[in-house]
Amino acid sequence: MNAMKTEQVRQVRRAALAVGVGAMLVGGVLLFVPDEDGASQQGPEERARAAVGVGAPAALSDLTALIRERENWLRTHPEDGQAWAVLGSAYVERGVAAADPAYYPKADRALQRSLAVQPGGSGEGQSQGAGSGSASGSGRGAEDGKPGTGIRAGNPEALMGLASLANARHDYVAARRWGESVRAQRPEAWTSYPVLIDAYTGLGDYKAAGRALEKLRELHSGAPVLIRAADVYRDRGRSEDAVAKATDAAARAGSTAERAEALDTLGELALERGEPAEALGHYEAALTAVRGRAQSLAGRARALASLGREDEATRDYQTALAKLPRPEYALELGELYDSLGLDGDAQTQYETLRERAERAQGNGVNEELVLGRFEADHGAPEAAVTRLRAEWAQSHRSMEVADALGWALYRAGREREALAYATKATEPGRRSALFSYHRGEIERSLGRYGPARRHIEEALRTDPHFSPLLATKAREALDALGEPEEGGPKDFYGSGPEKPTLERREPAPPPQV
Repeated sequence: MNAMKTEQVRQVRRAALAVGVGAMLVGGVLLFVPDEDGASQQGPEERARAAVGVGAPAALSDLTALIRERENWLRTHPEDGQAWAVLGSAYVERGVAAADPAYYPKADRALQRSLAVQPGGSGEGQSQGAGSGSASGSGRGAEDGKPGTGIRAGNPEALMGLASLANARHDYVAARRWGESVRAQRPEAWTSYPVLIDAYTGLGDYKAAGRALEKLRELHSGAPVLIRAADVYRDRGRSEDAVAKATDAAARAGSTAERAEALDTLGELALERGEPAEALGHYEAALTAVRGRAQSLAGRARALASLGREDEATRDYQTALAKLPRPEYALELGELYDSLGLDGDAQTQYETLRERAERAQGNGVNEELVLGRFEADHGAPEAAVTRLRAEWAQSHRSMEVADALGWALYRAGREREALAYATKATEPGRRSALFSYHRGEIERSLGRYGPARRHIEEALRTDPHFSPLLATKAREALDALGEPEEGGPKDFYGSGPEKPTLERREPAPPPQV
């Protein structure tokens, strides 16, 4: 009898997985319950399905179990459009969680298969690939295979998967269009808003991200929503509110993966305000929640480097890169080696960065931002300008892109044009020592010594160890500037007679890696 009941429960859970809810068999009666209430009853497939469906973090082992279960199901049920949508979304999350872009073409094929057997609108059966003129490319109307006003209701799950895939590939224009299409179909379904927040943030539309967050908070609550709120508040300069939301998220987390993500956010916030010892504590707690978590190891490496514990930092970076081969980790480790005079080791990491970025680009991922940052400081600044101008031209106008483009222009000897972008990078309000230093150094090169001193001081006051390479240069620049003029600087606010403006021009196509 017990064996029969166990098999019944297993069958019920598999059925529940197809519709995305938890289920229990109690006294012979089938009960469907919210995932968070039945968390202790869930197996790995259900946990991953619940996380994938709402944009929450999921354990790699759970994602692997879900992918295996859906693949097996689809071998005998190839016309199950919802199962294809779940599988495609799971591939996206698996690719993000493991920094393995090879999963993205598989996700694209599964999501397009879902739309083929259960259409979500006119012409969605186009394959996705960043910048290729496909469903993730330029984002034209639905009549030529792009999301637009012509989409009819039918398969929002697949469309949401395509939006998440576009975000993972850093194609924020396409992610916005897919997400807005789903929102138009189901404005009261909260699951479209996290994707839209990511897309709007990538485009530098922080007001739209804020509005999407407000709607999300009206419709839903929980740790994933609080983590999104922390990110949005940080971008708007509301660091105390960001800390409060991330702290609440850690306390209310429904899984160890959610708790680790919230603790990582707290670590990032502590580092940004120049408190590496506190950050270290948060990352240690995250690693207690999820042992060996690569994102937490990379964060701990940053904190250790700031504390002068470089040997431990390099070990953590190496371990993080082995688990999660993100190009930005290779750049950070290379710069740490550079600061220690280990030129050979630094060059090895820079080559690793190029190789991983090239592999990602081969799977449709836009890596122009990290490549532009690398070229500006360690390669060819003109190549960085070309790459980052292309990003700006395709509406990727986040603070990160504005800062990187401004710095690349400065490194290429175009300081006046650079200042316009550096100013734009610091306008939304985020406390970034790196952005402040870049702006101050550009102002110093233009002879605007008052604002230069103010921004470089701000960088070092915010985080005295913001970069293993540039923090030392910031202190040297501040020493060279000396004390303010008697009576105060004449151009304290940088409002000289020739205020720079953002130049509008069509960039040349970015060079291939």
